[in-house]
Amino acid sequence: MPKTAVKNKLKEMSQNGNTHDSSKRLNVQKTYKLFIGGKFPRTESGRYYALKSEDGELLGNICRASRKDFRESVLAARGAFKGWSAKSAFNRSQILYRLAEILEGRQAQFVDELISMGSSRAMAQKEVIASVDRLVYYAGWCDKYQQIFSAVNPVASSHFNFSVLEPTGVIVITAPEENSLIGLVTTAASAIAGGNTCIILASESKPLCAISFSEVISTSDVPGGVINILTGKLSELIGHFTTHMDVNSIVYCGADVAVMKKIKSDSTSNLKRPVFRTGINWLSEEAETPYFISDTQETKTTWHPIGI
Repeated sequence: MPKTAVKNKLKEMSQNGNTHDSSKRLNVQKTYKLFIGGKFPRTESGRYYALKSEDGELLGNICRASRKDFRESVLAARGAFKGWSAKSAFNRSQILYRLAEILEGRQAQFVDELISMGSSRAMAQKEVIASVDRLVYYAGWCDKYQQIFSAVNPVASSHFNFSVLEPTGVIVITAPEENSLIGLVTTAASAIAGGNTCIILASESKPLCAISFSEVISTSDVPGGVINILTGKLSELIGHFTTHMDVNSIVYCGADVAVMKKIKSDSTSNLKRPVFRTGINWLSEEAETPYFISDTQETKTTWHPIGI
């Protein structure tokens, strides 16, 4: 058919109202995946759990991460650690600030997701804005925490004695169940600000924002593997978290006494550092502290002779 005839036909269809009726089409539903090494794989187990709203509406099928998914995320985090920890503090600060910029531009999406998971609009807006501000806060600390926590130590000999902080390494973080966005953002930002890499288990009951935040990470300057996000059940994964020999620290944001006891007990296998953050109001200034950075740092002390 000649081009002119095609144009005339399309014009006629438009005038007669025969164009595609968007009200009759099916929406393209979002597929919720894991975030490992900067990519979005499906769980190798093929398992999922149904996430529903308070009204019983199906919000999505959420991946139930397996032991293999976790092992892959540890490999990704370990592979990214050398390059990330070697970056200048100022560069890490710039990258965290970029995360804040992108999250700022996607506020509406995160507000809608929080509302779908039970938050009021006012609380959802407050949590998203606080998350943006929290990223900026920890971006500002990237090149300052060393001055606060490092020291020149007095010694009774002809030496200089210095104590400086170094990143612990690969950290597993269990995000808070409530305040699922601000809790995840706070724990992730404070961990990577100090040069660590991390694997985060998202809130089981409110995982949507964690998955969307992984999209923010993937479109930012954060190198693949620095932040890895899993979804699933803590009861299935906690044993793998605590016994993996290439994990250096576990940050638990919960109040289950049995889980805390298991972390303490199993962490002795390779001297993981257990960090417990319970009873924290993640929306308050209580969660804005450089001590969250120092919690995942090791102190290195150096002796240097003088006068020789």
